[in-house]
Amino acid sequence: MKEEREVTLKDSYANPGPLGLFAFGMTTVLLNIHNAGFFELNSMILAMGIFYGGIAQVIAGIVEAKKNNTFGFTAFTSYGFFWLSFVGLLVLPKLGWAAPASSTGLVAYLTMWGIFTLLLFLATLKKNRALQLVFGSLTLLFFLLAIGDFTENAGIKTFAGYEGILCGAIAIYTAIAEVLNEVWGREILPIGHVKK
Repeated sequence: MKEEREVTLKDSYANPGPLGLFAFGMTTVLLNIHNAGFFELNSMILAMGIFYGGIAQVIAGIVEAKKNNTFGFTAFTSYGFFWLSFVGLLVLPKLGWAAPASSTGLVAYLTMWGIFTLLLFLATLKKNRALQLVFGSLTLLFFLLAIGDFTENAGIKTFAGYEGILCGAIAIYTAIAEVLNEVWGREILPIGHVKK
């Protein structure tokens, strides 16, 4: 009779969190510089939305799944597809493949993403403070954008742009903190660990 042995596989995947956070943060900053009124919506934002905010985050999410991180998998994969769907909302009507989203439809889209983000924010209460700030500010951003579109108030939309720049910057800070802290083997940039 053969003896059965338990085999343990070593996790050889790098931490995908910084990639996902950089992809989210940089794309969010660029879109919201537009929302704040500094430049037009152009191919640079659409390309970032497809390739970095979209595809790179989906890849980060898949690696999080391999690392058995349900939160990271859900967040990065979802926001990666958010960026791809956002670009689709803009490009599909230009190609004649679908009617443009109505103002009511866009408000519903942003509101659903705001609710989803609020639910993920609740999970960050067991994570670090930096992630709490990312998800808290992102929740606020989605609701500000929805209110701006619902009321057609340009001031709210512009304010949302500035708040979105801050949200993206916090994500970038969190990403580089994770990289530097891992490379140096100590806390170079604080992220506010939550005591378990």
